[in-house]
Amino acid sequence: MPAAIETEGLSRRFGLRLAVDAVSMTVPERAVYGFLGRNGAGKTTTLKMVLGLIRPSAGVARVCGLDVARDRIGAARKIGALLEAHGFYGNLTGRENLALTATLLGLPAREIDRVLAVVEMTADAGRKMAGYSLGMRQRLGLARAMLGAPPVLVLDEPTNGLDPDGIADMRRFLKSLPERTGATVLLSSHLLGEIEQTATHVGVVNDGRLVLEGELSRLKADLAPQILLRTGDDAKAAQLLVGHDLSPVATEAGLAVPLRPGENADRTTAALNQALVQAGLPVFAIGPRDRSLEDIYRQVSAPQSQVEVV
Repeated sequence: MPAAIETEGLSRRFGLRLAVDAVSMTVPERAVYGFLGRNGAGKTTTLKMVLGLIRPSAGVARVCGLDVARDRIGAARKIGALLEAHGFYGNLTGRENLALTATLLGLPAREIDRVLAVVEMTADAGRKMAGYSLGMRQRLGLARAMLGAPPVLVLDEPTNGLDPDGIADMRRFLKSLPERTGATVLLSSHLLGEIEQTATHVGVVNDGRLVLEGELSRLKADLAPQILLRTGDDAKAAQLLVGHDLSPVATEAGLAVPLRPGENADRTTAALNQALVQAGLPVFAIGPRDRSLEDIYRQVSAPQSQVEVV
């Protein structure tokens, strides 16, 4: 699949500090790519280089095949961005705010109508921005990013500050964008749960380095299978399992028992259940554990991670 965004050895220094260290990432066309990392890991600096807002110290960033550093204007026409600072005028309506950008881009009025329909804001476009909720402002920001139908959208924390209903609406909207508009979405976030429910691909950056990248479904499938169990005394159950050469891991949901390569999950589950019952431990639940993006992240990130799990 062709790349909508591609970086090779992308690096950025600020004085003696290496903020981004030789990042080579590939965002396929029509993907929703979740860009993950703790605060200060290098996500925002990487995005700014992709957007042409700062120049790399080394390496190259390409958008739709265009070298961002060499052809900033050409690359900028291929990309729409939603950053944290919206820059809207509160005394103007939503439509009037979009009209300012459309005029600068030389776009006709019908383009405003198109993006308002895409973000489902047509009915509220005549209201002044001062009366918009945060969720409405976020959607209008997305509408502005989509003016001119750029093939690539870069969104930095689009669910930041939204209530649960707003987050669910934004998630639904972002998942539908590639199919509805053909756009590729690069989505930067520190919320693992939201990325897991939204993204088709992920990249994890840690201390300025890209430590993992790939299609989310394949990354999850590559994780070693586990059995999850809950008993009347998980501490005692863990001691019993260790005695059977197993390596249980305590989680919020119970004890996770990794399976060995080639081990049959059904037979092992039955054997574990029998051993626990024979030891006098009531088994409340036992069965295969669905692997998650959190499992992937924890394998490749530093223990001091500040990533939020929801």
